[in-house]
Amino acid sequence: MAERRLHGLQRVLGVNALFSTAYGNVGSSIYYALGLVASYALGLTPLVFIITGFFFFMTASTYAEATAMYPEAGGSSSFARHAFNEFWSFFAAWAQMLNYVITIAISAFFVPHYLGSLFWEPLRSSPADIIFGIGVVVLLSLVNVVGVKESAGVNVALAILDFATQLLLVVVGAVLVLSPEVLADNVEFGIAPTWTDFLLAIPVGMIAYTGIETISNMAEEARDEAKTIPAAINRVVIAVFAIYAILPAVALSALPVTQNDEGDYETLLGLPEDDGGFAGDPILGVVQQIDLGPLQGAAEVYVGLLAATILFIATNAGIIGVSRLVYSMGIHRQMPDRLRRLHPRYGTPWIGILVFGAVACLAIIPGQADFLGNIYAFGAMLSFSIAHLALIRLRVSKPDAPRPYVGPMNVRVGGVLVPVFALIGLAGTAIAFAVVTLLNVSVAIAGFAWLAIGMVVYPLYRRSQGLGLTETVKVAIPKPVLEHEAEYESVLLVLDPRGYSPGAVATAVKLAARRRRGIHVLVPITVPASSPIDAAMPGQERAAQSIVEQARLQGGRRVTGHWQKVRAGQAGRLIIREARALRARAIVMPLPSRTAGSLFDKTLETVLEERPCRVIVQTDPDAGRAPVSAGARGA
Repeated sequence: MAERRLHGLQRVLGVNALFSTAYGNVGSSIYYALGLVASYALGLTPLVFIITGFFFFMTASTYAEATAMYPEAGGSSSFARHAFNEFWSFFAAWAQMLNYVITIAISAFFVPHYLGSLFWEPLRSSPADIIFGIGVVVLLSLVNVVGVKESAGVNVALAILDFATQLLLVVVGAVLVLSPEVLADNVEFGIAPTWTDFLLAIPVGMIAYTGIETISNMAEEARDEAKTIPAAINRVVIAVFAIYAILPAVALSALPVTQNDEGDYETLLGLPEDDGGFAGDPILGVVQQIDLGPLQGAAEVYVGLLAATILFIATNAGIIGVSRLVYSMGIHRQMPDRLRRLHPRYGTPWIGILVFGAVACLAIIPGQADFLGNIYAFGAMLSFSIAHLALIRLRVSKPDAPRPYVGPMNVRVGGVLVPVFALIGLAGTAIAFAVVTLLNVSVAIAGFAWLAIGMVVYPLYRRSQGLGLTETVKVAIPKPVLEHEAEYESVLLVLDPRGYSPGAVATAVKLAARRRRGIHVLVPITVPASSPIDAAMPGQERAAQSIVEQARLQGGRRVTGHWQKVRAGQAGRLIIREARALRARAIVMPLPSRTAGSLFDKTLETVLEERPCRVIVQTDPDAGRAPVSAGARGA
């Protein structure tokens, strides 16, 4: 017998999966950030993106080091918990929540602008864009309440397609329209743009890097997290900077700064659609200004549909981020339990999704894209500043703690390795926070009102729970029982939590009886993308445990088993790893129902393709088929 410790999480995501997911979020922001920044920075827009890219690199280095050090969901909130205390963790989490809400609002708001350019012009202006954007948020909020499975493969494919399209646009634009002379003529320092507008454009430009928290929030699902997380973050930084350093220059060459009849300087890139500009669909505006000959029409349709799709997915990613953050804050007693409570049927934090989805809808109603950009900068700069502070504090308070990855640019002072990159990043994000607050009264009022709500709710809730403001208390989450009887060289029996298969159990018992082998039952539970991977799902857990107990009753004392949580599409890999860990001699699975004309579903296809041993696919007698057997690869 060998003791097997069963963990609640499945670390399955490698560098490519982490990179693709993060770039899908970060890369989507160029579809609206370009127009927002150009409305302020005019001809200095390319310089703004280079400056913000520099601070993005510093911030990404902070996230890479801190996440590798503490590979858990939460980002800056998690860093602050380890560096300071629970109060600062809540403060960072509340700023993150503002970021997610605004990400949802601004992504949804720009979807109709790209569609309107292709199909129905009124969608590009108020009130149609507001109504459509709210409809997108409502639809996706309901979808996430139900917990419909995400297609990880589709998301990765779209992220790659998005990057390839942006890269192609950079190359084609550089060849056909990029003009250093035009870029130089676009700028009149202090006038076009004014210094105030230029300074304000820098924090707004940080909206182009929406999504850097994504990898941190997926840390608990990362494979070999000490290596994969920093590698994925570095890839995102390189890919993003390669696009954002050149694409704005192409855009300002295609849509240069001009002087209108009133003597004001402007670029169509930053003008609203009502004035004939492309602020709502800047990338499509750039494509329309590039002469592609017979490919022009097809290129415009392709870019418009791709942009709308990417923004739609970014909206969904924001809602998923909200749902996971709500659950995490509830688990750490930072907000009322009701908000994190999971739906009894769907296993998603449905109240939190609906509440903060409604807040996102309220943010869309004014129809002010520049306000949304500035309020995002308010929350993001605050959250990033806390992350930098937390890393600096950890270097001082825990100098000897294991650090699988150490960021660049360090200087040893006494016994402390001072993170110069974090100090530079902190200076940049703190100054940007001050600029966006001091130069925009409406943003300051809305941002500080949001923080004030949190500062009222948090202490009241903590007091109601008999807790102090700084102590960390985590809600106990039930884990699968520890197994001590799973034999090596046994039979792995995989059962569906939605229904018991007596035929599969009987087949496993018959196989095990020949060599007196043990039988280990595995019941995968699929966790919706809108819930954390370790979310408590009492109904599904009870059903899965019941399946295990039924197998024990049918198979006798040699049967052991457990349930395991897994993301959609990852059950096949889980089964392969489990079989290898057990050194299983055979895998027994019930035959899935026939769907979409295919005999085997994705899980079974993965198991058959990567099988480390014999695989037997069992159909119960009433199905009219005999068991199907597949030998080990190479046998």
